[in-house]
Amino acid sequence: MPTVKVYCENLQSIFDCEPGTSLSQLLSATGYVPEHPVLAAIVDNQLKELSFQIYVEHNIQFIDYTHPDGQRTYSRSLNFIVQKAVADLYPQYSLAIDYNLQNGMYAEIRDLQRDEDGTPKEIPLSEKEIEELKAKVQDIIDTDLPFTRHKIKTEEAVKMFRKTNRPEKALLHELRGKFFTTVYFLDGYPDHYYGPLVQSTGAIEAWDLEFFSRGFLIRTPPTSNPSKIIKSPYQYKLFDVFKEYSDWCSILGVSGVGTLNNAVKAGKARELIQISEGLHERKYAAIADEIFKKREKVKLVLIAGPSSSGKTTTSKRVALQAKVLGMNPVIIEMDNYFVDRDKTPRDSEGNFDFESLGAMDTEFLNEQLIDLFDGKTIDLPKFDFAEGKRFFPGERLTLGEKDILIMEGIHGLNPALTSHIPNERIFRIYASALTSLSLDENNSISTSDSRLIRRMVRDNQFRGTKPEDTILRWPSVRRGEVNNIFPFQENADIMFNSALIYELPLLKYYAEPLLRRIPANSPASTESIRLLKFLSYIVELQPSEIANIPPTSVMKEFIGGSSFLY
Repeated sequence: MPTVKVYCENLQSIFDCEPGTSLSQLLSATGYVPEHPVLAAIVDNQLKELSFQIYVEHNIQFIDYTHPDGQRTYSRSLNFIVQKAVADLYPQYSLAIDYNLQNGMYAEIRDLQRDEDGTPKEIPLSEKEIEELKAKVQDIIDTDLPFTRHKIKTEEAVKMFRKTNRPEKALLHELRGKFFTTVYFLDGYPDHYYGPLVQSTGAIEAWDLEFFSRGFLIRTPPTSNPSKIIKSPYQYKLFDVFKEYSDWCSILGVSGVGTLNNAVKAGKARELIQISEGLHERKYAAIADEIFKKREKVKLVLIAGPSSSGKTTTSKRVALQAKVLGMNPVIIEMDNYFVDRDKTPRDSEGNFDFESLGAMDTEFLNEQLIDLFDGKTIDLPKFDFAEGKRFFPGERLTLGEKDILIMEGIHGLNPALTSHIPNERIFRIYASALTSLSLDENNSISTSDSRLIRRMVRDNQFRGTKPEDTILRWPSVRRGEVNNIFPFQENADIMFNSALIYELPLLKYYAEPLLRRIPANSPASTESIRLLKFLSYIVELQPSEIANIPPTSVMKEFIGGSSFLY
């Protein structure tokens, strides 16, 4: 029988193997021993589990936990083990894995019955019960049970999911209209994921379950140190925002993508849009109310958040609500306070690090703010990005009694930005798209993915950026957020969640065609395939439904048609 030639990127070598050889067998044959255990592989730019069998020529890259897809594979597998442990200990309940905090994935055990207001009925576990759950998880890991993957009739998969107390997962697949569904099994227990798993439970080494609020955190190590769980500060304010959004979705009867798809298919998109926008309007008004209460002291509103969070629209709508209350907001662009290009710090690769606080002329910014607060007139700067230099076009500013400054930028929550300004003069807002909507009970939706899709649509629409370029730049954007934004989230006086229940059905309409244009041999192909698979679970809005989005919506910042000038 003729052998199959495969190219291994890790070793930059070609290997011959028998048809039907699995990736794990190939890994053993190559003798490749990485620093961290191999968890999966990218085969012709498609993510595959190590049980994948080779029958034709392939380009193969083995990946470990330090690769984003390796980390996701590890997390999915751990979540499945926790799900199995909960099913063994509490078969009458359901595990809901909701959203990702800095410390880990937040999970709750819930009764299928709901409270009178429609919110899920949580079953809080004691710290002792969390320890018992941890012991069960460790037992499953120690037993080294295999994860097996099978394609079965969708109607059978739906019955399995309903029998195991996961109605949202059952509805999701029932509505997809597929003849067959891929189901993973762990010791007979079924589940579905839109990405591969590790070979067996023994591959999970570093992990923890930590008592938190009315549930617990499923903890995994950082990619910088895959063998160790590292303590990090609790994000109580961020958790409250996630929780509020989750409860609000439940009250509306949208407990996951399945029920969202059901609502869209039933012609309720217009109602979802109106209610979602109404909630945002109330939030903008509430933020303005808080600023108004402190107007005697507060003279500066700083808005920060990660990429594609809708910070610009947030600043404009908060300003609008402030005007309703009689205040006079003055918006200043933080980007005009960059240092000249020759003074810009560089990153480890020698490139200009524009996202570093060192790229901002904080001393000059503080001088101008102090002058404004003292009633003086200042010359407003402008920054010429082509020349890399500051200049003064002759625009002057003096603050009146009712005036209040609004600035938005990456460093708005970092105290070092305004180190010379007393805290009581500043009101800080953290804005981000903090969706806690999940695909189903055990597959949460990454807020990073939502923002990436937002940015891809916006940059293609208004900046002429190809979708693959947005995808390839995203890791660098994320590093900047991790270093410069996320450590300061809890400094916010208030958090604004710019996520909207209808936004994924909306963004699918714009993003799916863009992702399909990315060629299979593009370095962005692996990520585009993953995002396309994720979007395949979502029912998109139609143009007649999209027309109902008001011109002041944050989504108009990404799809166009806003009544605000950007």
